[in-house]
Amino acid sequence: ESCPLNRPVRQFRDKRFKVLMPNIDRDEIRKFEEQTAFWWDKTGEFKGLHDINPLRLAYIAERTALAGKRVIDVGCGGGILAEAMAKNGARVTGIDAGDAPLAVARSHAEASGLKIIYRRTTAEELAQLSPGSFDVATCMELLEHFPDPPSVVRACGHLVKPGGAVFFGTLNRTLRSFLLAIIAAEYILGVVKRGTHTHSRFVKPAEIDRWAADAGLLHQDLTGLYYNPVFKKMGLGGSTAVNYLMQFKKPGGIDTPHGTPR
Repeated sequence: ESCPLNRPVRQFRDKRFKVLMPNIDRDEIRKFEEQTAFWWDKTGEFKGLHDINPLRLAYIAERTALAGKRVIDVGCGGGILAEAMAKNGARVTGIDAGDAPLAVARSHAEASGLKIIYRRTTAEELAQLSPGSFDVATCMELLEHFPDPPSVVRACGHLVKPGGAVFFGTLNRTLRSFLLAIIAAEYILGVVKRGTHTHSRFVKPAEIDRWAADAGLLHQDLTGLYYNPVFKKMGLGGSTAVNYLMQFKKPGGIDTPHGTPR
């Protein structure tokens, strides 16, 4: 087919991104492909993602209208967030660099009766082929796994239309995040598989702000995400020292009550 979404991923050098594509870490992909069987096990290795997914969805839906909007979920994995947004009426495309998670995502979406497009590609590749094709871009719990996170931020900006919303969710690089997200979550409580995270790759909000500004995106919001698996307590707001969510806007477009372009 001639549709750019159906073209295979290839390596290229694009002046806008200034890196040799694809911007992927083979070891990181391997980590998640090894956990394929657990993507939809809500008590397994992805329990944390399932637990905080309603919070991620609430944050996005509160700030942008999802019904009828074209949404690109960058690093969709097994489709946990993609399905939640599709159930809220969004026309979702999920992209990932791993074949195995995408196979799980397609199978689960079909079994759930959801129409979601899944493609094996990178944000940079799709941004070159289909710039300005989406109303909303989401990139959750993923920046810390990329070799070049600024490139992903730029690509997300290129993917949305003028006035489009861009959302990021990740882990802050602090002592508290090391103690809670790695030592406690991975080695004491076991709610996340050991070796999933590398603290030095965690991202500070100020770094995303800088990368987004360089990409021409406007800061809209920074909100902490609280998650305590021991007492099963979670919520939005408060400290950003561990998990946090951010919203940016691409200049232009016509504002609506939810901030999505028309």
